[in-house]
Amino acid sequence: MLTASLEKTGITLLRSRQLAASPWLVHGFSTRVGGFSRACGRGDLNLGFTNDDSRTTVARNREAFLKKLGALRRTRKGHVLWPIVTLRQIHSDLIRHIESVPEEPLTGDGMITRASGLLLAIQTADCLPVIIVDTRNHAVGVFHAGWRGTVKRIAEKGVGEMIRCFGSRPKNLRAVIGPGIQGCCYEVGEEVRTKFESQFRYADRLFREVKESDPVREKYPLLFLTARAPGHGELLRKIFLDLLEANRQQLLAAGVPRTSIEASPLCTNCHPELLFSYRAERGKTGRMMGVAGIRE
Repeated sequence: MLTASLEKTGITLLRSRQLAASPWLVHGFSTRVGGFSRACGRGDLNLGFTNDDSRTTVARNREAFLKKLGALRRTRKGHVLWPIVTLRQIHSDLIRHIESVPEEPLTGDGMITRASGLLLAIQTADCLPVIIVDTRNHAVGVFHAGWRGTVKRIAEKGVGEMIRCFGSRPKNLRAVIGPGIQGCCYEVGEEVRTKFESQFRYADRLFREVKESDPVREKYPLLFLTARAPGHGELLRKIFLDLLEANRQQLLAAGVPRTSIEASPLCTNCHPELLFSYRAERGKTGRMMGVAGIRE
């Protein structure tokens, strides 16, 4: 279960109870609450350099976020904030092995590391942020799972990369899926379902259909008679994808124990007062972060 943390600054974070048991680990999921951005009409904790917000304001938000997380390093002159490592996210299955702060911006949708003193960060505003932690080898990974990354198995491949690079064993992994758009609201097209069906034998369990209601059609059915059998035009169908369950199934397939997988029940589209949602706010919104790092 993810728990909320609120301080006098007003910043609200979500953390995993099972990951909080590892004192060497820094992790969390940001919300929109408690920052300095006013691009959407109020003070928000926007952590992404978007076109609608100033870089200065986002930098202030990031500084406040790091302090709230406790991502600090002691020096003779005081505390220094950890560097944040981000990616230019492209909805891919490209995973980067981070050993130090990159000199040039990187492209991809996942990162893994055993290096301490830096924070791996995935930015989201409907897509799912996934954190995977190796509690035995002290390694972490963060992954950006929209539908495109999910159909390319980014969470499953993330586990594979941690096994390959760090010798991780799935039984020692803990995974947390942060807030994102849930199956109640994530309407997709038929082409998305087709792509999932081509990749996963359990794809039928990830989708549900809802026929649009039409009170006029229900009251006057004869008005909608057609020459095609069975005589009435079909109501439009809405298709909804359970992206959270799709990623849970990938983690299970990779060998992560079911009891070691946590998931937030919060839907970004249902809770725009707490979370940024690209869909709910029609594209003009901020970005949240799912982050993980290793203490020095």
